[in-house]
Amino acid sequence: MRTSFRRAIVPGIAALMLGLTACGGGQTSATGSDVEGVSGSVAVDGSSTVFPLSDAAAELLAGESPDIDVTVGEAGTGGGFEVFCQGQTDISDASRPIEEDEVATCEEAGVEYTELQVATDALTLVVHPDLAVDCLTIEQVIQLWEPKSEITNWSDLDPSFPDQEISLFGPGTDSGTYDYMAADVIGAESETTRDDYEASEDDNVLVQGVAGTEGGTGYFGYTYYEENQDTLKALSIDSGNGCVEPSAETAADGTYTPLSRPLFIYVNNAKYTDNEATAAYVDFYIDSLAELAEATQFIALNDEQYSETQSALEGIGG
Repeated sequence: MRTSFRRAIVPGIAALMLGLTACGGGQTSATGSDVEGVSGSVAVDGSSTVFPLSDAAAELLAGESPDIDVTVGEAGTGGGFEVFCQGQTDISDASRPIEEDEVATCEEAGVEYTELQVATDALTLVVHPDLAVDCLTIEQVIQLWEPKSEITNWSDLDPSFPDQEISLFGPGTDSGTYDYMAADVIGAESETTRDDYEASEDDNVLVQGVAGTEGGTGYFGYTYYEENQDTLKALSIDSGNGCVEPSAETAADGTYTPLSRPLFIYVNNAKYTDNEATAAYVDFYIDSLAELAEATQFIALNDEQYSETQSALEGIGG
């Protein structure tokens, strides 16, 4: 299922590679990252939301330094931190900040890391394109997804909504997107959502589920909606100031609240300083962020955010 999404971003990556090649000078990439003669392997795992961005960085780097072998997995944010804090990966993709128990696990294993924000996302609620629902209040989102919710029909949320059974699709519990919905949107003390839904760590499975089911609804990162907007409808969200559609602009300016969120990579400091391949990949990734975000349809960092990311990267290793 991931193939369809990767095929969709290939033209953007190809155009970006062509532009960088035209500007490059051989020993140093057009972004300023020194990759000539570097070889080795890099292991990345974690968030399915961040996956396309990290995978695009790997593909782009391969065009300039084919001796660097980067593998990018998508076990979910929680699953990524599990292996990262055991020292099994160099980089962990995350759609939420690392949690206290994960910090403790890393500390126990002696894994020191640096958090780098790489993009901004708009968590997007989608429905079947024929459903006559266009906007939900935050209160209705909570009623729909809170633990032990008994909402099973769209008319249960609002009598003006269709008398249509609801079919729910959402990320699994290892997903940072799930964690964000539970803790930051619903605000559940248990940090869980209702559990009577079809779960998958593959966002494309969720896309197919909603698109193929009357009354279907689900949520995932904005990129996946944007790639599939011909088969889905995104819901606007009313947090008290009227209905606001998810978009790069509304996520960046803060009007799409509380569903806009930062996206991160976490870098193992020791592997960055000891492994030239890891350092080359991370440096290249951060140098190329604006171009990568555009090519993969993510929301790029603003100047202040990018400056903070650069400063954090420069601080690795003291």
